[in-house]
Amino acid sequence: MATEPPRTASSAPRSVTPSGRSRVRDPYADLLRDTRGLRREQAAARDAWFAGLSWERKEETLFELEMLLKGLVCFANPRNHPGAPRKTPVVALDFREELAIARLTLHRIVTLCRNLLSTRDRAYVFQRYLETLLPEDPARARLQKDSSTQESPEDALLHLRHSLTLIGEMMDGILRLERVPYRLFHASLALVQREIARNQFFNPLIALEFRPEFDRIRAIEVLDVIQVVDNDAAHRVVALAFLSCFRLLRYTQLVRAATTDPQQVSRVYVLLSLLRSDARAIISYLRGRAGAVLADGFERELLKVPARDIGPRFDQLAQEAHWLAALRGSLEAVSASLRVEIRGVFEVKIPSSQTVPSPAELARSVHHAMDGLRDVLQTAIARIAQTVRSEVDVGQFFDDANARRTVSERLRRDLWMFAQVLRAFVARARATPDAPDQWSSYSSFQFVREFLGYFRSMGYQLLRASDYPDFDRFLAAVEGLQEADFLEPVRVIAAVNECERFQQYLMETFERISQRSELQGVTFDKRAAAETLKLYLGQ
Repeated sequence: MATEPPRTASSAPRSVTPSGRSRVRDPYADLLRDTRGLRREQAAARDAWFAGLSWERKEETLFELEMLLKGLVCFANPRNHPGAPRKTPVVALDFREELAIARLTLHRIVTLCRNLLSTRDRAYVFQRYLETLLPEDPARARLQKDSSTQESPEDALLHLRHSLTLIGEMMDGILRLERVPYRLFHASLALVQREIARNQFFNPLIALEFRPEFDRIRAIEVLDVIQVVDNDAAHRVVALAFLSCFRLLRYTQLVRAATTDPQQVSRVYVLLSLLRSDARAIISYLRGRAGAVLADGFERELLKVPARDIGPRFDQLAQEAHWLAALRGSLEAVSASLRVEIRGVFEVKIPSSQTVPSPAELARSVHHAMDGLRDVLQTAIARIAQTVRSEVDVGQFFDDANARRTVSERLRRDLWMFAQVLRAFVARARATPDAPDQWSSYSSFQFVREFLGYFRSMGYQLLRASDYPDFDRFLAAVEGLQEADFLEPVRVIAAVNECERFQQYLMETFERISQRSELQGVTFDKRAAAETLKLYLGQ
């Protein structure tokens, strides 16, 4: 699966599973079970505890609690903080403001624990009172030992509430210092991480982890898309991609909700650290791991086919290979667009906590950034779904009435951006001196390598989405670049001619999309598109 086999646009497998088979199964069973990090009896006890909670906001409360726990651990890493890349070493910075944000977050976590504990919290307060009355150390030690057991979710939650309360009191003392160095800030949050990692029932410190309490997808149309993927490896990859995108969408809602209280708005920095960390994990998976998983899965399926059946099933197997290659291309395109958006959110749109922005300024920048990220995630979900089933109506995926417009706007922007990449590539190639050894040096061939990188992250998906009639010829020309001899410019020249034609087609498609009903009256923001293109080119 190093390269996509040539195919025609009309015969490209654009929907359902190529094998034509479909099995009725739970698309989340393995993911939700395997990523929880709980033993079977612990998972059953947690499920029973959660089902027994009586108030209607229990899902939102538990989700916020676990995401703040994970966010605090991510917040300990300055690489997850918003702001342009620092030139000053972290050891030379004052982290007093960041520690104050962590302390504010701990206060919110304790409040959420109290809400989930209900009457058990009153027992905890009484126990703390008893500790002040017992004069003998053995009696105090027995009382503390009894409070450290984690035989049930309530015990684990109570233990978490107790330990984080103590760490919060320690932070209060540190905040009296005039300056908090990075090592002291990191050590404080390392204590938080240790307590979370030791917790038997509330430990969300796993990358790409999903929980049935709040990660089940409720959009029937998306469930239908996942259900038709018959290949086991592709089924798991598609389910993970959808679950990750919907989890990130929920993060954007949680971040926005955290800005409603001006006194608490700085807590968004903890949630933003969580968002950046988890986004980095899914980007890395889609970019570097998903293709290998799809290839290995197809190889296993292929090896199960008896030799005598290879001939009769050749067309079906080739179609499935083409479909998996198209899926890989879509996932890589989603990874690239998400990576660019995350970079824009954290390096451009949201100010660093070191600048101590006003609550109003921070809230405005967060809302603007989350709106853009939401649009990218909705477009990513639509892009993956349309790769699996081309006839799917993406406008039915979201409650947001503007989802269809968002998808069209993003497609229009991507068409324009890659058309500029094609134009620059053609201009650079045309400007190369006409000499026999024009491609002999690494420097003269470097721009071709860069173009191939842009094509993998942007162009291949647009090639499919635009229904380009010369799909086969263009793809063969680009694949020829990957194998081009430095001393044989003929392949590069052929690719340049194809790129010139494709660029013209993209601009014609750009005009057609601009005429769609959902884009009537929506002016194309060329300046914003150019800024996004700069981020793409800077990856």
